[in-house]
Amino acid sequence: MISAQAWADAQKLWDFQRMGHERRPCSVAVGLGSHDLGVADTTADLYHQGLFPLVVFTGATSRTTHERMPRGEAEHYRERAVELGVPEHAILVEPNARNTGDNIRFSHVMLEDRHVPVSSVLLVSKPYEERRSFATARKLWPGVEWVCASAPMTLPEYIDSIGDARLVLDMMVGAQQRLMIYPRQGFMIEQEIPNDIRGAFERLRDSGFTSRLAPETADQA
Repeated sequence: MISAQAWADAQKLWDFQRMGHERRPCSVAVGLGSHDLGVADTTADLYHQGLFPLVVFTGATSRTTHERMPRGEAEHYRERAVELGVPEHAILVEPNARNTGDNIRFSHVMLEDRHVPVSSVLLVSKPYEERRSFATARKLWPGVEWVCASAPMTLPEYIDSIGDARLVLDMMVGAQQRLMIYPRQGFMIEQEIPNDIRGAFERLRDSGFTSRLAPETADQA
């Protein structure tokens, strides 16, 4: 049973992670691999809105996705986007990234190798990882403008779509922790974390939502 306090704290983290960027046309999109095919759905919708001509889906597999996405996150995203009407020629697949840093670095290299001019990137992620993704991208690929996007869903709607409240809250706590520890490890830009957000994170962590926490000195994951 998840307590009322935990739900309230989860809502705080959810709201903080949403960047609130106005969606606008960009040079390319990058769809970050994960367990959530909704990222591919959102990317397809944005493509049909004419916001970019080319997308890189990036991601190998993880402990969360190796069974449900055996061909790799990026490949499953590609298949979903094609089903939703995105043409094959508008999709690049980067199949090797195993963390957010890899997603950004490997996508950058892939586009450079193909001589794709990039001045702005529409960065599509899970809703509770917009800020984490933005902070990573700004650190590892400076010099371009980053516009964040994710599925326009409330926290309860998102949990219903995933079907596992505990997993979502664990992942949210892990994302928030990384925002606080990764800047000093060189993986992200520094961002101000308000005290009420720190408090919400600490209460959720202390309540046992810890399965996606990173060791304080670990490599990025």
